[in-house]
This record gives sequence, structure tokens and C-alpha cells, in this order.
Amino acid sequence: QVQLVESGGGLVQAGDSLRLSCAASGRTFSSYAMGWFRQAPGKEREFVAAISGGGGSTYYGDSVKGRFTISRDNAKNTVYLQKNDLKPEDTAVYLCAARSLQGGGSYRLRAANEYNYWGQGTQVTVSS
Repeated sequence: QVQLVESGGGLVQAGDSLRLSCAASGRTFSSYAMGWFRQAPGKEREFVAAISGGGGSTYYGDSVKGRFTISRDNAKNTVYLQKNDLKPEDTAVYLCAARSLQGGGSYRLRAANEYNYWGQGTQVTVSS
């Protein structure tokens, strides 16, 4: 069982940067692929980024490629999302998710139903 808690959201202006964190419970954090999703009001949950258990491989959604960076610190059981050059269309609730890779499989998981555990989310609002 993994519990995830996001933090770092807030109100920022277009062009600003923001770093989100997701702290995970448990002793086998490095065996989990981690992902970030976002959901704006009235829209479907959108894949943002994913990272392998060791942190050496990453995968991004097209809308954030080149502006957002996912990383993780397994010693701290934490995954991060660095967001640069924020735009009003980035406004959403950002959620982190985890999927165990102990049985094998790829970290390149872009569908929400491929993840087993979810955090509550943190709101990011970008004003123009």
C-alpha cells in the first residue's frame, strides 16, 4: 500500500515557475513507476509525465514537453514536477500516481487506469 501526498500548488502568473512535490509512504518507493496527471474543471484527466523507478528514464505528454521536468529522490520517497513558463491553460488540479513494477512492466504509463495509487491533488492556478 502506498499513500501519496502532493504539495507546492498555488496561484502564479503566466511565465512563472513552480515545483510540485509528491511524498510517498512505504519502503519500496524505488520499485514504483510514478506519474503526474492534471485535471481541469469539466475536462478529462490528462497525462503530464512519468518516471521510472530508478529515475533515469522519463516520459512526457505533448502539451508539457520542454517546459516541465519530472524527477525523483528515492532517498526521500519523493517525486517532483518542475514547471517552467507556466501558461493559463496549465491551470488544473495536479495529481501524482504510483504503479508497482515489482511484477515487471514499463514505466511509460500514460493512461490513468494503469496506476494503482493516487494522491488527493494540489491546485495550480495560472493567471494571465
